[in-house]
Amino acid sequence: MALTKAQLFDEKQVKAAEFAKALAHPARIAILEILAKRNTCICGDITEELPLAQSTVSQHLKALKSAGIIKGEIDGVRTCYCLDEDNVAELKSVMESLLKDLTTQNPNCC
Repeated sequence: MALTKAQLFDEKQVKAAEFAKALAHPARIAILEILAKRNTCICGDITEELPLAQSTVSQHLKALKSAGIIKGEIDGVRTCYCLDEDNVAELKSVMESLLKDLTTQNPNCC
């Protein structure tokens, strides 16, 4: 029987990996920057700012939403997206903790 991620790694490691996976494309970083500037945005508005097809932007929005970094509210036939401020704060905390843990205490490392 195979072990799950939760059984193999601690919660912080799993959460950091989920956030990193969601951020692992430059288009997703660009989308987050757009949402940070505008507060809310529909997919079409994002598509106008990026050199990507609407379907591609939608896929990236789905990945960011699945990770909890953004949230979307249905407005008729459109979905209005914005940053999920609570989860963005958690993202910041998790990544700061990870980077702190990665700071080496051994200056004699190769």
